[in-house]
Amino acid sequence: MASPPPDPASPAPACPPDPGVALGSSPGTGADADAGARAPTREIFGWAMFDFANSSYTTVIITVVFSVIFPKIIVGDAPDYRQGNLLWSVALSVSYGLVVLTAPLLGTLMDVRASKKRFLFASCVLTVLSTGALYWATPGRVGLAMTMLVASNYGFAVGESFAAAFLPDLGPKEALGRISGYAWALGYVGGLVSTALVVFTVGPQEASNLERLRWVGPMTALFFFLAALPTFAFLKERGTPQALPPGERLAQVGVARLRRTARELGDFKDLLWFFAGLFFATAGLSIVISFAFIYGDQVVRWQPRTQLLMFVLTNLSAAGGAALFGLLQDRWGNLKTYRLTLLIWGIAVLGIHQTKTLAATLGSALGWAWAAEDVYLLVGTLAGLCLGATQSAGRTVVAVFAPAARAGELFGLWGVCGKLASIVGLLSLGLLQNALGLERAILVCGGFFLAAWALSLKVSETRGVAAARAHQAES
Repeated sequence: MASPPPDPASPAPACPPDPGVALGSSPGTGADADAGARAPTREIFGWAMFDFANSSYTTVIITVVFSVIFPKIIVGDAPDYRQGNLLWSVALSVSYGLVVLTAPLLGTLMDVRASKKRFLFASCVLTVLSTGALYWATPGRVGLAMTMLVASNYGFAVGESFAAAFLPDLGPKEALGRISGYAWALGYVGGLVSTALVVFTVGPQEASNLERLRWVGPMTALFFFLAALPTFAFLKERGTPQALPPGERLAQVGVARLRRTARELGDFKDLLWFFAGLFFATAGLSIVISFAFIYGDQVVRWQPRTQLLMFVLTNLSAAGGAALFGLLQDRWGNLKTYRLTLLIWGIAVLGIHQTKTLAATLGSALGWAWAAEDVYLLVGTLAGLCLGATQSAGRTVVAVFAPAARAGELFGLWGVCGKLASIVGLLSLGLLQNALGLERAILVCGGFFLAAWALSLKVSETRGVAAARAHQAES
């Protein structure tokens, strides 16, 4: 938790020689967190409720429902939907490209003005309005659907970074894994509840059911907005807005801070190596999140019952995995836990690719018929254990490696790393599946996870934490 703000009577420097240095810290952030203080329970709950709220968007729109509606009904290029899948990848990649261009500067401005909460609210409003506008995305209106998808996913993605920037203030570094895991677990509960409401209300994802399917966007938007209200009621804005040097604009100060950070990145070598590995991990995760249900629909050819079971079981396993791995992080270490999840992912992707072969092998060995969709369901549930755990552990590592006074800025870089990785992951799969088919292209996902694991071996958690504390002391 943050330390109290400084005495308001203390004057700010009138004209510092380097505004990037003078505004490089936000007094009153992060000190208590390192000293062992923990934010009030209701504030942690309020922060976690944003994960609960925004999971409605990523689950309903990106993973389960609209990801099938877009290629199947809006684009409608049956039988293999290659163009629809490619356009889906392009739309998401464009939104992530916008995050890459804007997130570092926005994170810097949040730190300077101590305005994380306002930025988070703005991202929430953008996501809610553009998601609701998907009501007008009907068959053939591909441009409108892609535009609203770009806008809503951009709002969601920058909102992730804004929310994550609050994490260093919520407790001591050794407790952040548990707090992050709790929030991520609650997020999967939100995804489960919101998707159940939408699926059971709108019915099957078929063109004949179009009029009811149009309500997928508005229902998701309403759930997001209402569920996020506790976040803005309970979450506190810490830190003190910094006085701008005479004649300087906020954007100029933000750019100066970014330049300072670029010069000092060499001091955060472990964070840089971690970002390099996280790039590949996120590329793999972006494929899983965006194509898991498309794969089940187009390759495995599952029945609606199996699709529903996959949704329920993976969300339950993801929620349990995020909470359990969060406890493991605090006992075993954030980095070791993160590495373990990557190895499990590598095995799971191989199982997904070999679904049909595994079904035949199990049927022969055990003496009863196994359908490919049954094996896919089993492998998907296993993978679900790490779906939240990998992301939560990654977020926690960044939180303990980042000086609290520069959390917004460094989580902006976290957002850039993640979204640039998502662009690479989605376009890689989109182009490969367009050439080779989705079943073979999915193997690239496993390669991404193994590359992330290899790069993580160059990271020392002890050294990364020490570098963060050294920079915090200098601020």
